Amino acid sequence: MKNVITSNETNRRTVGRRTVEGREAKVVTVSRSYRTSAEDLWEACTDPQRIPRWFLPVEGDLEVGGRYRLEGNAAGEILTCEPPRMFTATWEFAGQVSWIEVSILPEPGERARLELSHIARPDEHWEQYGPGAVGIGWDLALLGLGLHLESGESVNPKEFESWSMSEEGLQFARDSSAAWCEADIAAGEDPEQARAAAGRTSAFYTGG
Repeated sequence: MKNVITSNETNRRTVGRRTVEGREAKVVTVSRSYRTSAEDLWEACTDPQRIPRWFLPVEGDLEVGGRYRLEGNAAGEILTCEPPRMFTATWEFAGQVSWIEVSILPEPGERARLELSHIARPDEHWEQYGPGAVGIGWDLALLGLGLHLESGESVNPKEFESWSMSEEGLQFARDSSAAWCEADIAAGEDPEQARAAAGRTSAFYTGG
């Protein structure tokens, strides 16, 4: 787990807005470039045998119209799929429905970029925690994906969890929260509100 803090800084983060089913929604987008082909990156993100090697065990019908469930986390419906370029799905968690869009973008130098957007209608949870509420989790997921792609091996869940609770891992969460705060301010959020929400998110993730 060396150079983890540096790898956090390689993520690109934006916060935007979109109209979904006639209502305003917030769009939290994170992307990261990997030293692999677009085809390999697509497979890592869509193959039910590979997804657990860096994220969570998944079950269900991973076809358009089918439903999936991530162990101990979200479930949803696959809405669209255009291999090896992009897929979209609902993200159903804690009684709330949001959406994810995952795109794979080829880059020069035998690299590929994963771009993930999480779209959610603003509510009390958003007001309290801001974009970092989902953004930190996705930053950690993209980190796990990078470790898998670099080594070709599965990320050990216990080792990753232990690292995430170490001082280095907690600092990763703090840095991620700060970066999402800056993205929120850049998108037009009141700086005082953005920093207060980021503080609450950091405290949630770090217990501080």
